[in-house]
Amino acid sequence: MFLQYGTRETEYLKSRDKRLGEMIDRIGHVNRAVDTDLFSAVVHQIIGQQISTAAQETLWKRLTARLGRVDADSILSLGKDELQAVGMTYRKAEYIQDFAGKVKNGEFDIAALTAMSDADVAAALSSLKGIGVWTAEMIMIFCMQRPDIVSFGDLAILRGMRMLYRHRSIDREKFEKYRRRYSPCGTVASLYLWAIAGGAIPELSDPAPKKKS
Repeated sequence: MFLQYGTRETEYLKSRDKRLGEMIDRIGHVNRAVDTDLFSAVVHQIIGQQISTAAQETLWKRLTARLGRVDADSILSLGKDELQAVGMTYRKAEYIQDFAGKVKNGEFDIAALTAMSDADVAAALSSLKGIGVWTAEMIMIFCMQRPDIVSFGDLAILRGMRMLYRHRSIDREKFEKYRRRYSPCGTVASLYLWAIAGGAIPELSDPAPKKKS
């Protein structure tokens, strides 16, 4: 299943930002997979922190092959050593087991997230060990499909903005200007910024100053 959006969102963004609109037309529809199960999405995102997407998917396949369904009971059926043996760090295994335990004993009401505002979802998820605002925002995009998420903590989003608008850097003020421009369709804008950062428009380079070796 892919993140759902259509011409309503893209036409709105094109009306708000001519430069982004040109890129939307050139890139076309962007398919990004989503996981609509909140529990497994949280585990998936913890696994993926600070590793490549390819490595994340390798570890995720190993975990799902071992457990079948990824839920609180199946996670808690494994020890930390068994979780780590999938290939993740011991700290991530601790975070995942802590999360599963809190869901299992009712300390963390994962079902309640669906009725919360974006800010409250971010705050609730960030209260868990191993989850910060960026991870919460990725869960809101790739699981909850919240429509207006643009992450200041995502390096590829900032890179995409630099490339698109030809800035050497994106500070909070510039970021907020663009985020407000995209709203309420920020999530779809994020898809295109990621595509740009990933090289979808070959002639767009990153204007950021080169780091001295």
